[in-house]
Amino acid sequence: MGRRAAERPVGAVTRGTTNPNRLRRMDRWIAAVHGPALLRTADPAGPVAVDLGYGAAPWTAVELLERLRAACPDVSVVGVEIDPARVEAALPYAREGLAFVHGGFEVPLPGGRRPMLIRAANVLRQYDEHEVAPVWDRLRARLAPGGLLVEGTCDEVGRRHVWVAVGPEGARTVTFAARLGSLAAPSDLAERLPKALIHRNVPGEPVHAFLRDMDRAWAAASPYAALGVRQRWMRTVQEVAAHWPVVDGPRRWRQGEVTVRWDALAPGGSGRRA
Repeated sequence: MGRRAAERPVGAVTRGTTNPNRLRRMDRWIAAVHGPALLRTADPAGPVAVDLGYGAAPWTAVELLERLRAACPDVSVVGVEIDPARVEAALPYAREGLAFVHGGFEVPLPGGRRPMLIRAANVLRQYDEHEVAPVWDRLRARLAPGGLLVEGTCDEVGRRHVWVAVGPEGARTVTFAARLGSLAAPSDLAERLPKALIHRNVPGEPVHAFLRDMDRAWAAASPYAALGVRQRWMRTVQEVAAHWPVVDGPRRWRQGEVTVRWDALAPGGSGRRA
């Protein structure tokens, strides 16, 4: 007999597109910003992180383990995939601290463990906007105390990436990250907005206003281009941070990032400023 309907994985099979090093920007941010929180887990087996919907090949789960262990040596990673054939193909890569299981948004971890981190990259693009909040609610309910859901989208080689950080209490921040040399203007990142925001990049919506202000500051910072694209980006973010609630600082800006409070960019909001 097959599995009962109630036990079937929740969600739909994704395209499965994946490439080595595709999620390096997201991973780098997670390790730097959330890495210390992994050390505070109450799980006696140590902290566990989930790579949800890793795709047709397990590269992103393998890389996540390597990058997180630089910040937390006893962390383990579980790759969760809704396509059983992808789980079967990933099993040869399993090793100490790295496992692969069949599942979806219910995040079925062995022993009922609760993860300190769920990373869901390029998973919700195929869903409708109204489906995002219920998925976030389901995933954040699976988090361990102090845990984090990171959900976002990037291009095929990881040059441009935007993600939302969601805690047990709800969405916290939006991070824009790029290989700066790939940008003609900051608004080039609009095509990689996560599903919760991508249809809101229209006049009257906060995310549109934020990207407009980034482009204006970028144009005003053009003299800094002589010092390099990194200096131009940092000057741009510095200017925007005077008007928007940017929550990170120069150390992250140098990485080609900027992180803004979610409530300032949330759909239908007034674009709350700093």
